[in-house]
Amino acid sequence: MSFLFRAGLLALLLIVQGCATPIASRPAPIVVLVSIDGLPAAVPGTGRMPVLDAIAREGVQAAWLQPSYPTLTFPNHYTLATGLRPDRHGIVNNNINDAVLGRYVSKQASARDGRWYGGEPIWATLQRQGGIAATMFWPGSEAEIAGQRPRYWKQFDGTLPVDARVDQVLAWLDLPTAQRPRLLTLYLEQYDVASHAAGARSQPAMQALATVDAGLARLRDGLRARGLDESVDLIVLSDHGMADVRAEDARYLDDIVPADTMDVESVGQMAWLRARPGREAEVERALVRRHDHFQCWRKGETPASWHFGRNPRIPAIVCQADDGWRVWLHRWPTPTTLKGEHGFAPEDIGMRAVFTAVGPSFRTGVRLPAFDNVDVYPLLARLLRITPAPNDGDIAPLLPALQDDR
Repeated sequence: MSFLFRAGLLALLLIVQGCATPIASRPAPIVVLVSIDGLPAAVPGTGRMPVLDAIAREGVQAAWLQPSYPTLTFPNHYTLATGLRPDRHGIVNNNINDAVLGRYVSKQASARDGRWYGGEPIWATLQRQGGIAATMFWPGSEAEIAGQRPRYWKQFDGTLPVDARVDQVLAWLDLPTAQRPRLLTLYLEQYDVASHAAGARSQPAMQALATVDAGLARLRDGLRARGLDESVDLIVLSDHGMADVRAEDARYLDDIVPADTMDVESVGQMAWLRARPGREAEVERALVRRHDHFQCWRKGETPASWHFGRNPRIPAIVCQADDGWRVWLHRWPTPTTLKGEHGFAPEDIGMRAVFTAVGPSFRTGVRLPAFDNVDVYPLLARLLRITPAPNDGDIAPLLPALQDDR
């Protein structure tokens, strides 16, 4: 056997051996998690976001991602990060009252106080196990939680353009290997903001979709330019959907029970309230039942599928508007134009969220049935090859989408 023949045979064997190397023995991928606030599950496949359509086509797309109750931004983003339902992690609304901590208002200083947050977000799980995380405006990431802040994070600035946010994520990926994060999150609220202002199908909302999709293109191009497209798992999802509400489609609590009998914490798609001392029986008798276009429950008696009603931050009575309606008070200014809204029941079609993913850990061309958003946390832990903290999620619905890496 000649030397050249033996050398060629050895090279071939090495190539074959390399191809047969189990995925689990290869370096763990970097995970980039992108949230498009308010994006309905009906958008992918319409052509309005061709880059997102390509991600879904090339990789994995769920029929929809089932949001947690309430279908609001901060509760669901923190559920995605922890795998815990809002009733358990404590961020039960965008704005919360607590008997000890006072008032929590999303995107204000109180949201940077870690005492409000239960559970362990994925960036804390990763860093507790030796990894590095970077968060670009993910709700909850500005607080120290479970003894951790992301190594790299930015205080929310709604004026920062999408391109600048993407460029910051790419800059973190340019760091030397020892300093480079393994998990990066990116939050994009432009569609949500435009929809609230003018409606979910308005021209500003459609322009926001185009802007966000261009940001996804910039991100994918940046990954390719860095040779990272084969080592990054890119997940693009949303926290909840969006539905239009006309100005005239409102029902008023104080048409049913006098305003001076109750302290109302919030109105809108949900109305939360407590009866004033001595008026409990009167308020419950009037409100706790089905009404025209909304329903009210005692806090522990909401539908079981919502997994909601035990947390002490939830007031005594929870009212939920039907899809396309709002619950209001006469003394509060009422919207005068059509607006896009969320906060409806999670089973409403318009509240269905998006889940798409592409990268080395995912199979190609997979279509998954709908699954709960609590399942995203165990997925992230699996991709990062870390041990998850206790959570409400289940990796099983996502296994058909994953390469055989275990």
